[in-house]
Amino acid sequence: QVELVESAGGLVPPGGSLRLSCTTSGRASGTDTMGTMAWFRQAPGKEREFVAAIRRGDRHTKYSDSVKGRFTISRDSVTNAVALQMNSLKPEDTAIYYCAATTRNWIVGYMGRKEGYDYWGQGTQVTVSS
Repeated sequence: QVELVESAGGLVPPGGSLRLSCTTSGRASGTDTMGTMAWFRQAPGKEREFVAAIRRGDRHTKYSDSVKGRFTISRDSVTNAVALQMNSLKPEDTAIYYCAATTRNWIVGYMGRKEGYDYWGQGTQVTVSS
């Protein structure tokens, strides 16, 4: 059993910043046991969409066009944690953010696919509003 737990989100004004983190536990214990780790988000009335992902080893990253240049994903090998630093937030970034992980180290073309991830967190609400 692998459990992913996201940190609390929050209410942020437009242009503000917020950092989300996600920790793993259970069978994920041990250095760098997870392959690809990612963040997805789901806004009301919309499908869950890819935000960012990072691979084990070469730490290659992939971002959606909507967040490129504003968000940064990073990971900690020792704790198998993944973080998402969000800057220059916009109202359209409002969504529930989900952490996702898999033991597989995906090729770049597959890193943004929901079906490529086996483990999911419960989600955390991020609201960007004045």
